[in-house]
Amino acid sequence: MKKTIIIATAFAFIAGFTANQAIAADKGPADITLESTIDKAKKAKPAVFPHAKHQETIACADCHHGKDGSGKQVAYYDGQAIGKCESCHNKAAGMPKKLATFKGAAHVNCKGCHKGVAKKDASKKAITKCKACHPKKK
Repeated sequence: MKKTIIIATAFAFIAGFTANQAIAADKGPADITLESTIDKAKKAKPAVFPHAKHQETIACADCHHGKDGSGKQVAYYDGQAIGKCESCHNKAAGMPKKLATFKGAAHVNCKGCHKGVAKKDASKKAITKCKACHPKKK
């Protein structure tokens, strides 16, 4: 009986460890096309986001976060499910105006970070220009 309990415990530990490693290993796609699924009427150009390149220099929590049961923002933690930004960043969610759309939240997050980077490295200033993220279609 003791052997069965020990083996079952070891198996559960290994299975849990393997599952956590699989979650940690899934870093998402290398490139992501960011576009609103709610506000299609404005026909904004989608943004091409080099996800893997950003992961080389910043932590997931620098961009991602979640919300608790009361709707308050909570910090990202390893293994957290990453949902669609628009599930919270929409006009019905009661967000401040500049965060009430996916576009607004992305611009605050992305442009804010890149403006900070540009202050440290002037060669990166172009990243804050529209065409850097929203290239013309070929």
